[in-house]
Amino acid sequence: MSEPAASRSGRPLALVTGASGGIGEELARLAARDGHDLVVVARSADRLDALAGELRSHGTEVEVLVADLETEAGQGAVERRLAEAEAGDRRPVDVLVNNAGFGTVGRFVELPVDGELAQITLNVSALVRLTRAVLPRLVQVGRGGVLNVASLASFEPGPGMATYAATKAFVLSFTEAIREEVAGTGVRVSALCPGFTHTGFQERAGVRTDGVTGLAAMAWQRAPDVARTGWEGFVADRAIIVPGLLNRAAAVGVRLAPRSAVRKLSARVVRQLH
Repeated sequence: MSEPAASRSGRPLALVTGASGGIGEELARLAARDGHDLVVVARSADRLDALAGELRSHGTEVEVLVADLETEAGQGAVERRLAEAEAGDRRPVDVLVNNAGFGTVGRFVELPVDGELAQITLNVSALVRLTRAVLPRLVQVGRGGVLNVASLASFEPGPGMATYAATKAFVLSFTEAIREEVAGTGVRVSALCPGFTHTGFQERAGVRTDGVTGLAAMAWQRAPDVARTGWEGFVADRAIIVPGLLNRAAAVGVRLAPRSAVRKLSARVVRQLH
């Protein structure tokens, strides 16, 4: 499943944001399993160092890049790393995984605006900036790719998580458009759209993992399972990857149902989270 050799080490290099836990951490493990060396990015140096130590013990070269992608400095640091070509020990990145992101739960009029703007910065601006930094070289060499982590919320409005759902709708639309633009170049561009997944996302968002009932409760998934489906779909060059049978049915259903009904159902589900 690995990419063709793209550097002097004979192994392609993948950069994964939000690699300190959850889906991002599992995607980094899968990339390493399939013969990639890694650049792992997150705010937590301790967690990145622990992951790096684990992967290095299995023969993977790992570069740790501590950066807060909610800040200009953090985005700039990762952007510069992505734009670098081979020079000395620095290697070009062949696969970019834009996984970093977060959401908030509550009525928009009651949430602090700083948190809503931070979501746009991380979920949208950072993703666009990093994709733009890596994509020209990938197109030039005709290999590699970008995997953007969106959400099942990409397919519907999200009353109670309005900004988060809107940012993920952007990610899905952006990814599909870029994929079409690079079609035929040998570069893969995919969107992973998980549903409810047990990760650190819920803690930051203030989400009750035991609050959802009905079919939505049955759709909860584990991060390793979501990551495996996402990575395998990316390797297979699938445009949109929705893990889980119930989630796939929901993604189809919201496209067919009246928008008014989708809004009401989405609001009902989100109310159970807090």
